[in-house]
Amino acid sequence: MSGNAVVELDLSDDDVARAVHRVGLRAYAVEAALLGSTAIPALSETWQEMRARPLRWLGTHVAGVPVAFAAWSRVDGVLDIARLCVDPAHFRRGLGRALVSAVLAGGGPATVSTGAANAPAIALYEGAGFRRVGTVEVAPGLLLAEFARPATGAHPEVEKRGRSRTGTVREGL
Repeated sequence: MSGNAVVELDLSDDDVARAVHRVGLRAYAVEAALLGSTAIPALSETWQEMRARPLRWLGTHVAGVPVAFAAWSRVDGVLDIARLCVDPAHFRRGLGRALVSAVLAGGGPATVSTGAANAPAIALYEGAGFRRVGTVEVAPGLLLAEFARPATGAHPEVEKRGRSRTGTVREGL
């Protein structure tokens, strides 16, 4: 990660919220190209709508500007990663992995979804111990891959070596 600390983001600050929104728009534009669909809801969301979501936010900065973020909530004891975005100018630097690790440090079972054709995101989540549990079409031609990760203190590599993989998946994914 090259020394980029993961910190809480305060989206009540308009400048922070706008900067996070810009990162999201750039990242989701890349995902839209991978998926062949612009039906990603965040692409049409304003920064005020984004900020109003009941989510917690972590991010990394370069030169004082947010370049990556994760947003999540806990629903019925399950940690749900709602968003993970890295500015395309900062891809392949470990920022997404660091953010997912920081969110998962909160413990408990976890869920996440990404575009079914977003191979880089799928590899990231599988590397963090998530397992694919389904695929849903959320808009015509827009398929989401759904993932779950059990509540465990074990490192994902331990899980890959054959330990039990049971977990909770929230309903209505």
